[in-house]
Amino acid sequence: MSTKPEPEIDLQRILASAQRLGVELDEEAALQWLTAISAAKASSDVVIDDRTGVFGHTVSMLDFSPEQLSYFRRIGKLVEFEDQADIVETALALSGSAAQSKIQTFPGDSDFFERINIKADSREEACAVLADLIREKAITTASGPTFQLIEVKFGEFPFDSVVAGKVHRAGTPISWKVEEIEAKAISAQSADGTAVTINWDEVALEPGWCKLDWVVADPLRGTLSNASNMLDVTWEAPDGTIIPLDGYLDPYFQEVYLQAESIPLFSKLAKHVSADALDEYVRQLEKEVNKYLGQEPNYGKAAKRMYNIFRLTGQYEEAAYVRELFDEPTTALYQVWSLIRTIDDVVMDPGSIPHDLLLKQADELILSVIRALEGDEETEIVRYLLRLKDALDEESLDDRWKAQVTIARAEVINLVNNFFHERLTAVPSIQAYIESVQAE
Repeated sequence: MSTKPEPEIDLQRILASAQRLGVELDEEAALQWLTAISAAKASSDVVIDDRTGVFGHTVSMLDFSPEQLSYFRRIGKLVEFEDQADIVETALALSGSAAQSKIQTFPGDSDFFERINIKADSREEACAVLADLIREKAITTASGPTFQLIEVKFGEFPFDSVVAGKVHRAGTPISWKVEEIEAKAISAQSADGTAVTINWDEVALEPGWCKLDWVVADPLRGTLSNASNMLDVTWEAPDGTIIPLDGYLDPYFQEVYLQAESIPLFSKLAKHVSADALDEYVRQLEKEVNKYLGQEPNYGKAAKRMYNIFRLTGQYEEAAYVRELFDEPTTALYQVWSLIRTIDDVVMDPGSIPHDLLLKQADELILSVIRALEGDEETEIVRYLLRLKDALDEESLDDRWKAQVTIARAEVINLVNNFFHERLTAVPSIQAYIESVQAE
């Protein structure tokens, strides 16, 4: 009978799969993670790092590295909402690859998540406060030397609408530009072609999915990134009842909160998270996995969600393996794919971010590919990126730029998909999981 601890038994199977597929796996680091996550099951639900003041779910904190904390806190100053005495309480957190900075060597975007609790006499009053908060934030952060607001998601289309030639179904999120937010109105057409106006204050009563997106420039690094803040807004009634304005209080299984001062609000809201929140969270992630394995697959995004599912449901062997994939050189292309979109956002909506920073970022993309790839794949991607950079230098970017962006992103995502698809489906247990999700 073997006397090896269970984490080490799992590790040997991981090592066998990794070696067969050419994935470099740090045996000691993987064993430490398996031991730590096994221990996390028996520990407190939420842990605090006394040195930095950050806190979060025990599983999330295992993947967070404080190395880039000052950088994220700097961006956080741009995206965060401020408290208002006796009215608004906030708690800002990192999410996505930013919260998993220990394993995701090549993160895509700077994703934030913020809990906003509004104390008001009625739901309508709370919605009005939120509408004012988001509008003020959008206008004051619309443009600056190091940032540019791209869009704001706020409210839901009250009926089927056509905006700028695009059809939007009733109940889907509304995307606002800065000038529309300033005017508090979007010009649209109803399904029968009648001209209508979508009013900011009217849709505020059903705010739905609220999210703000910026492009952020770091002049010291010479880099661009997309920064987003997704809001989970609650109304606290005079009797202390907590009601989510979108009907659902998000769980806290993937966030790392940036300030210890947020603990009182976090603790108050955590009491209202549903008892089956973990099961519901996993179900939502599986829907996203299924979406990213669909007609236009993105195996990188699917892999990120599978990692979260595996580490939260006790499939630690699979989680440890997927964890290592994000440290492979080829996954730098996932960041390249994301940054092409970031440059495109700035080009399509010119603001105050210097043009020479776009050119510098294009150079960085080319260097990233050279570092990650070799042979014909490197030559092909670099060729597309050089064309992309040439298009940036032209006076008229419209037609040629759009064509180059489409080609470059398609080529990069194709390589990313091939990398993740080959390595995910070659592990029998992960292949079986993918098939089960697709079957559902």
